[in-house]
Amino acid sequence: CSYITLSYAPDGCIVRGLHVKAQAVVMSEAKSPTPTPGDTYKGWLFKWTNYIKGYQRRWFVLSNGLLSYYRTQAEMGHTCRGTINLATANIAVEDSCNFVISNGGAQTYHLKASSEVERQRWITALELAKAKAVQMQAESDDSGDDFPAVSPNSGQGGDCRNTEIQSTLRTLNSKVEDLATCNDLIVKHGSALQRSLSELEGLRVAVDMGEKVKQVTERATLFRITSNAMINACRDFLSMAQSHSKRWQKALQTEREQRIRLEETLEQLAKQHNHLERAFRGATSSNSFFISGAVSGKADASDEDDDNEFFDAMEEPAEFITVPADPKYHRYKLIFFIVRLFFFPPHVQRRTRIPDKPNYYLNLWSIMKNCIGKELSKIPMPVNFNEPLSMLQRLSEDLEYYELLDKAAKCHSSLEQMCYVAAFTVSSYSTTVHRTGKPFNPLLGETFELDRHRECGYRSLCEQVSHHPPAAAHHAFSEKGWTLRQEITLASKFRGKYLSIMPLGSIQCIFEKSNNHYSWKKVTTTVHNIIVGKLWIDQSGEIDVVNHKTGDRCHLKFAPYSYFSRDVPRKVTGVVTDKDGKAHYVLSGTWDEKMEFSKIMQSSKGENGTEGKQRTVYQTLKAKEIWRKNPLPEGAENMYYFSSLALTLNEPEEGVAPTDSRRRPDQRLMEEGHWDEANAEKQRLEEKQRSARREREKEAVKAASSPEEGRKTESEIVFSLWFEKIDDPVSGETLHIYKGGYWEAKEQGNWDLCSDIF
Repeated sequence: CSYITLSYAPDGCIVRGLHVKAQAVVMSEAKSPTPTPGDTYKGWLFKWTNYIKGYQRRWFVLSNGLLSYYRTQAEMGHTCRGTINLATANIAVEDSCNFVISNGGAQTYHLKASSEVERQRWITALELAKAKAVQMQAESDDSGDDFPAVSPNSGQGGDCRNTEIQSTLRTLNSKVEDLATCNDLIVKHGSALQRSLSELEGLRVAVDMGEKVKQVTERATLFRITSNAMINACRDFLSMAQSHSKRWQKALQTEREQRIRLEETLEQLAKQHNHLERAFRGATSSNSFFISGAVSGKADASDEDDDNEFFDAMEEPAEFITVPADPKYHRYKLIFFIVRLFFFPPHVQRRTRIPDKPNYYLNLWSIMKNCIGKELSKIPMPVNFNEPLSMLQRLSEDLEYYELLDKAAKCHSSLEQMCYVAAFTVSSYSTTVHRTGKPFNPLLGETFELDRHRECGYRSLCEQVSHHPPAAAHHAFSEKGWTLRQEITLASKFRGKYLSIMPLGSIQCIFEKSNNHYSWKKVTTTVHNIIVGKLWIDQSGEIDVVNHKTGDRCHLKFAPYSYFSRDVPRKVTGVVTDKDGKAHYVLSGTWDEKMEFSKIMQSSKGENGTEGKQRTVYQTLKAKEIWRKNPLPEGAENMYYFSSLALTLNEPEEGVAPTDSRRRPDQRLMEEGHWDEANAEKQRLEEKQRSARREREKEAVKAASSPEEGRKTESEIVFSLWFEKIDDPVSGETLHIYKGGYWEAKEQGNWDLCSDIF
């Protein structure tokens, strides 16, 4: 029979014990995680679907005031079945295991937990999340008044540390608010528990005791869960405070070390200044003199002429510096040398943030439903679906992991070099995993330069060389001994549920030392859930990287995502073979995370695969990591998921061509958050481009009337300023090759040949 035991703990609190079944529930309950305010809470619940299927098991995730559900845990990365905002939701309990969440009629979830305790745990977690969501919503209007604003483009160490401290203070303040919420809930449930215990003591009829005991049990469970939540919140608060205290101490120690190094540097500069002064005084008695060794500053006499050039030690440190003997000339040159040597920074400070993406809603289906089967480049799209970068800048992002080509240039083996080239090929897709925004279509003649010669040793130039079909040419060269060039034409089709983007054209990489000439093509990009659901991107297809000099080949396979596949999502595999077809290396990994390569020691034929083909078994050495994706910068989800390189691509720079994408007004307005103005400017530029095209067609008709020339189409008329179309004798392909002149024009500041396209 059922029985009840009541006992008193040392602190005076009543500890209840129910029959064996109830005790088992309490013991199993202790093993489950207790919801903590501010944390993500996950678990299985049964959701009512319809009268035919009834309740179905679904995976629910509670995070940041939003309750979302999925069919399985595997869907969390790409397919959300529904989301409800708790800030405006009502939470109601129906019975021991059932509860309802509704936001006023638009969305209603009828949910059922596996047990009463599990239901109480979810109710507590939902109440905590709702309280926090309501509080954050109420404070969202004046959230910017708590801390002083910091310029995102300042780039100074102090500003970065101030931003970090402010972010930490906000996080700690959020934890304090969580503790306050827990305290309110503890007071609420504690009072209810105290009332129930008082009523239980006053009961005289044994019949009513069962219902009251059940009520006391529920309220005691709520009180204990909330107490555990507050304990966990306190623990998180203390842990965070301690961890950040250590970080601040380390930052302080770093500042002290930097100050010491700065003092030592200033001392060395003072000594060098004294050496230079003594050398100058000694030089007045002779025609000229040498300062042997720019660092040591030792003087020596010389018979050189007054016309000797003064070497710039920042560009290329010389073994000696020639200083003419004329006092005035010498003084100005010496001052210029000291300024260039000691006060010019070795690297340009690049920005690390852009304005956050505005939350403007626009129905994609209302625009795309009339475009099924059409070419995407011919569809007028508002900037709401764009990201503030042009296609030329997206092409330049292929150089995110240029270090792979630097390492490839040092390889003595062409087969090992092929592994690095293949890894570079895969790495170019890593920036696309979250980038669902469409880049701006470049205007004809638009250019984009990426000058990283001082920081990374390479320079890159892109130009839009054709409008219909749209085609872009890209050329990059490095002082490490490699050249990358590509011409890409995008063909895209909207299929209703998804969008397919097929890059046409080829990419080539030439290494100066070995004269190895590689070429490959890109795979198909697919954007899913155009109509309903969360947009997600997949890469699928096969790539053959070919070394035209040696005949080596790497066959890469990008596996398409499948709900039913057991393979890792976004999987890439590859095999490197020589000209005779013998395999030497195996590559494996994912295009959004990392790649590894292994040297093959032996190969043999295995069992037949699912398609009836005989599989090859490779015995390899231990795999080595050849590439890993760089982590995204903090707050990337609010900045179009840009990488650290992408954040700098549209940063204004002095001296670039007037046709550079950085000067494009609609793109700049969008980046700054002025989307209405950006849409108006985009329409103006498109109409200007259409007018220019009509003028070109008229000129083509006039040229056709000449007896010396036949009729030329628009694609046959040359528009490119920095590239020329040739037949590559090595690969046998026809593509636009850089013909030179751009960097010389930039150095001279002469852009007379550039058209006014903006």
